[in-house]
Amino acid sequence: MQRPSDRWVSIALSVLLHGALVAALVYGWLVFRSPPAPHPTLAIEATVVDSRTVKGAPHPPPPQPVPPAATPAPAPAPAPPEEASGPPQPTPEQLAQRDEQRRQAEAAAAEQQRRAQEQAAQAETQRKAEEQRKAEEQRQAQKRAEAERKARAAAEAQKRADEQQLKAQDDRAREDLQRSLAAEERAAVTRSSAAVANWEALIAAKITRAWLRPPSARPGLECTLNVTQVPGGVVTKVSIGQCNADPAVRDSIEAAVYRASPLPPPPPGVQFDPDLNIDFKPD
Repeated sequence: MQRPSDRWVSIALSVLLHGALVAALVYGWLVFRSPPAPHPTLAIEATVVDSRTVKGAPHPPPPQPVPPAATPAPAPAPAPPEEASGPPQPTPEQLAQRDEQRRQAEAAAAEQQRRAQEQAAQAETQRKAEEQRKAEEQRQAQKRAEAERKARAAAEAQKRADEQQLKAQDDRAREDLQRSLAAEERAAVTRSSAAVANWEALIAAKITRAWLRPPSARPGLECTLNVTQVPGGVVTKVSIGQCNADPAVRDSIEAAVYRASPLPPPPPGVQFDPDLNIDFKPD
């Protein structure tokens, strides 16, 4: 028959065995994580003894249960050499490579800046060239406009000169025509005046032949006769204008005009005039 004390001894031994196994597992895991390095090997040897097999051995008091906190914690794994000594120092090759990369970066930045400056200079040159081209085009346009304005002004001046010349020629031609017409008119008037004078002289002679001189008529008699006739020379009306005779002589003159009807016709080239002014001078 098993005693209670034997049961507690078995439990204590089992707990110790399991704690050792757990510690071995934890230590092996830590060793697997860290780089290989010589570590001391821990060995745990244990022998399970049954108190019933030992005769005459005193029975120890039942073991008290060990709280879990009393279990010894596993020793921490040693830190890797890299972590213990800090970040590794760069090698000369790495330093040279870094310097080369820095120089390349500086050269690339300088090249990029140079290209940017060249592009800016090229853009500025193009801008100035474009401004000069526009200015030249504007000057050419102004020159063309000025030339066109001068050409129009010259054409207008030539047109005005031609118009003035034509006008002067027309004026001279008109003046020549007027002078010619005036000369012809004067010649016609002269011819007509002579013909009319001859016609009036014929009429006055016919009236004188028909006049019966009264005793009161004085020498130097002069009278203006206003005679109205119709085509064919028939007298329709007689009036005496300026006259130095007495009424009896005036009446005799009027009677002489009616007796001289029909009056002589106008000569060729003289227009018929129904109203005549005859100077009656019988002496």
